[in-house]
Amino acid sequence: RDFNERCAQCSEVNWGITDGGRFYCRSCHNVTERTREVVNTDFITNSRVQTISKGLRKQEKNDGGCEWYICEGFQLILKKQAEALEALGVCPQMKDEILCNFWRCYLQKSKQAYCKRPAGETVKALSVCESSTDVDSDPERPSLLHLLSLSESEGDLQTDCSFASSVSKVSESTSVYSGSVDGSLYLMKNQKEKLRMTMPMTLSFCYMALLWVREPITLSELLRFVVEGHIPYLNVFQHFPEKMKLCGLDLKIFCVESWPVYEEVFNKMHELAAFLDLPRFPDITDSCFLHPDMLCMKYLMEANLPDELHNWTCRVVKKIGIGEVDFLTLMPGNKSTRKVKYDVLAAAVIVVVLKLLFLLDDHYEWLLSEFAEERNKNNTEGGPYFEFKKWYEVVKHSLDVEQKKLDEERAKYLWRCEKPLFYSVKNKSKVLKRRQMVVNLQNQFGKLSGSEKHAEKPNPSSFQLSWSEENTDGSCFHGHSLKGILQEKCGLLTAMNPDYWLGTVKLCNEKLCGHLAHYREVEFPQSYHFVLGLFSFLLRTQPSYIHDEVCMIEHKLFNKKLCKKLKYNTVLRK
Repeated sequence: RDFNERCAQCSEVNWGITDGGRFYCRSCHNVTERTREVVNTDFITNSRVQTISKGLRKQEKNDGGCEWYICEGFQLILKKQAEALEALGVCPQMKDEILCNFWRCYLQKSKQAYCKRPAGETVKALSVCESSTDVDSDPERPSLLHLLSLSESEGDLQTDCSFASSVSKVSESTSVYSGSVDGSLYLMKNQKEKLRMTMPMTLSFCYMALLWVREPITLSELLRFVVEGHIPYLNVFQHFPEKMKLCGLDLKIFCVESWPVYEEVFNKMHELAAFLDLPRFPDITDSCFLHPDMLCMKYLMEANLPDELHNWTCRVVKKIGIGEVDFLTLMPGNKSTRKVKYDVLAAAVIVVVLKLLFLLDDHYEWLLSEFAEERNKNNTEGGPYFEFKKWYEVVKHSLDVEQKKLDEERAKYLWRCEKPLFYSVKNKSKVLKRRQMVVNLQNQFGKLSGSEKHAEKPNPSSFQLSWSEENTDGSCFHGHSLKGILQEKCGLLTAMNPDYWLGTVKLCNEKLCGHLAHYREVEFPQSYHFVLGLFSFLLRTQPSYIHDEVCMIEHKLFNKKLCKKLKYNTVLRK
């Protein structure tokens, strides 16, 4: 109360006291060199003792670490991930401007930093903490659970850094062990009204920043780069500074033992965009890589399909309007607009085109293959006719080889990091001994078996399956012709196949069951399932999600016919 000087950083007069006795500003958390004078009557009567400052962070601990907060850990992880993306060719603006501003906005919205706390709430929280540190004088001190319930009723105070620094004394005196200051409170906090940071959300932040700058990286590619180790995610806490000790409850926050899931990262990205109140994202135009026409061209090349199919995908995109700017551009918080999965949408367009031309009913596509095979025997001019059967055999062989390789790599993956982890100080010595024993045994068995060290990671590529037209074995189908399955009507090429089967007659409510249509392999033709499996491998997502987009496109494409059919059925019922 006696210290009335204005803060040099924000010009406010709202001072608090750190653990080391220094004055800090509650508004901007600026720490001054001034220290408070404490009157201690128990030492010498009527004498004034000036405390010696220890600094904001306790640099000297028994384990040589320093105080750190959970948000600082996530900030380091985001920095490492952004640097990895920049090394892959992403523009520096994504890291230095976009992602940094998103993270600052999140810290402010979640009231972890860049915010002004009500003075009354902070004083109440500090008074509770200071009274709870005196263990001998107050045997009935409030526990962490009591502090949690108190803060929930009077406001979420744990997110304030001044409160976290004071409550660290309480956390140290309890049985809950954590290397960070607010690790135990972070897991116990009830944050229904705001998003709590998790490891998958770091990828959501990266994808949101990539989408803002319209970089040519889809979400499926981002997750694949994570699995291949090009972007730090699994055991990324090993890159923490040596003074940031990670143990106990911190492991539940930063230690990941599963691959990131497409749907989780995608949904969290949209929740984040709405939580941060972001404006409309930059427009996705027909010249952007994320436009369906662009992505369809890429996936047609990777799926080893004829180039002529791209004209058909463009016609479908234009017909149903999924290439419009308003449909593709993200509008955070707008519930009327559909969340667009750009890569899944493009793959679904290709599947619909294949159904239009080849039907994919396990019968018609094989008849067309036999017809094309006979034409190719007598064809001496122009490119060869596209044979679905031959394409199926070539792609299935390559797909099985790549799938087996992927399964083996996942089975051999060592989830445990090189750094030994421990959940309590008591078990630290045991864990270190066991870890050293495991390393010694691995080295001995490696020498006996003659196994070599793991080869270096290959350079990242946008294509998982590559097909060269220079191959003489005829395994590349890019230049093959579709003349055998097309006919000309009114100056336009149309499919000879007049039939089409729908994935579902009526779409489900996506909000209730999570899917627009239900997909079971036994209920659909094997050719259709193979095509879905191919794009499921390329996008590293479930076939059911591609099937959802296929059904959505079909209902847009055949909307008039479906309406007539539904009206006809209702008349028959009456």
